[in-house]
Amino acid sequence: MATIRPGTQSALLVVDVQVGVVAEAGDVSRQIEQIALAVRKARDAGVPVIWVQHDDEELPKGSAEWQWVPALVPQLGDARVYKQFNSAFEKTTLEAELAARGVSHVVLCGAVTSWCIRATAYGALEHGYDLTLVGDAHIAKTMPMGNGEAVEARDIVREMNVVLQWVAYPGRRNRVVTAEDLAF
Repeated sequence: MATIRPGTQSALLVVDVQVGVVAEAGDVSRQIEQIALAVRKARDAGVPVIWVQHDDEELPKGSAEWQWVPALVPQLGDARVYKQFNSAFEKTTLEAELAARGVSHVVLCGAVTSWCIRATAYGALEHGYDLTLVGDAHIAKTMPMGNGEAVEARDIVREMNVVLQWVAYPGRRNRVVTAEDLAF
């Protein structure tokens, strides 16, 4: 069983809202606005914002595709975590960043729902953190299923938002809220 994190300190994780990651997701301007709203709310409340950025062979560190979308820019003093796997917890400095800030509650937004958001959400719970998913501030891509079938992005987001409310881990709380209803 994971260590349950004591305390009430939150941190906002903004995951992979990078040019190359969201390029194929279609019009995501609404989700990016909601992510920006969550960032503003965190900053206004004095809550740390941690930016998680993916790199691999298809998304090389420092490339144009690797950069944050122009509407979202880390500020001086924000923590930056670099990852190469779906979960922001796997082989990264994320746990050290959270521990240094006394965080027990992770608020999650970003991209892409099916992979990095899902893996990071479960990773947070498995590592003993309470979790809030900002339900209108995560970005999905339509997923081809073969034979001309696909799961639409909006259905992937809805499924994640519904399922996460029912996931249960001992001693941890998880919920889904809109960016408008997000309170720190």
